[in-house]
Amino acid sequence: MNASTLLPPGTAPTQAATRPRLAVHRLPMAHPGDLSALAALFDEGAIEPAQVVAVIGKTEGNGGVNDFTRGYFTQTLMSLLAARLGRPAAELLRELPCILSGGTEGVLSPHYVVFARSGRPAADAAAGPGPGALAIGTAVSAPLPAQHVGRWAQVASVAAAVREAMRGAGIARAEDVAFVQVKCPCVTAARAQAAAAAGHTVLTADSGRSMAAARAAGAFGVAIALGELPDDPALEAAMLVDFERFCRRASISSGVEVEANEVIVLGHSAAWEGTLRMACAPMRDALDIGAVAEALRPLGMNAAPQLGAADAARVAAVFVKCEPDRRGHVRGARHTMLDDTDINAQRHIRGAVGGMVAGVLGDARIFVSGGAEHQGPDGGGLVAVIAHAA
Repeated sequence: MNASTLLPPGTAPTQAATRPRLAVHRLPMAHPGDLSALAALFDEGAIEPAQVVAVIGKTEGNGGVNDFTRGYFTQTLMSLLAARLGRPAAELLRELPCILSGGTEGVLSPHYVVFARSGRPAADAAAGPGPGALAIGTAVSAPLPAQHVGRWAQVASVAAAVREAMRGAGIARAEDVAFVQVKCPCVTAARAQAAAAAGHTVLTADSGRSMAAARAAGAFGVAIALGELPDDPALEAAMLVDFERFCRRASISSGVEVEANEVIVLGHSAAWEGTLRMACAPMRDALDIGAVAEALRPLGMNAAPQLGAADAARVAAVFVKCEPDRRGHVRGARHTMLDDTDINAQRHIRGAVGGMVAGVLGDARIFVSGGAEHQGPDGGGLVAVIAHAA
């Protein structure tokens, strides 16, 4: 099997543990419904189906409103888990975040990252020394009505879900959170009509604009939960307006395939054990190759100019958020991404930034998501890396 399966060295996946441990599996897909690599891990006993707590992946769709590759993957994943666990797929769908970004432009390779948790903290288990190992917590909010998408009600829903996920991970301090991935619903024509029939008004009936509004609300929700913004409903007026307000650790996606806010929190906790660590760095623009180096440095890796084979083998997963600069320039030079009617601007930026990051890492298996409203500096985004400690 041609897959990057990263388990802590010398640890059997079914071994009992007094402290929880996270394993990350970066797996290939031959098409958006291909879960054969994960099924093989189950068959080999490398992980148990019940240990899977979240999935983040890149599918080869267009990344837009009508990108059904994301729903296809999610349906196949839930069917696989339902068959292995003996539980209804619809029930799993409400519990397990499956966050997907469509669009593998340029060198980006379709893949998915499976997060598997083993062990449970014993009542008398002492926390380990130091800042701790990488921990994960997840939460799925109640279904978000269409009239709440992009409004403060969504901000509050995301903030509450982030706090719930932090509690589940055993992360008490916001500064110990390394990265938060969120998937939010958007407003489709059908959802807008249903809301209107019920006497409600949506923020926008334009599906594309609703995705941007949902991402903005999600970013504000994460920022509030992490103490980067005050919990003030008056800030609703700043969304998609004041881009000086942003979250340095949030990656938000939006799509038709979800009806609730799905949240994955990754951070460090002394209550967890294992070799995985994570770092995240803001990216000031689409040419900020230094941000990749900044994300690698806390993990003890140096790209000069590309990661060496030994360091590259330590990398478990990479997540990037990027945005075509809305002002139409990158470092003073005009770009045409926003004016191209043949290729969507988000597809342009994913291909450009994905190629830059892949060149530094020497690996095309990178989660690159466009639409970085309030996620990192305006016109930029962020880079996050999970790696094994040296």
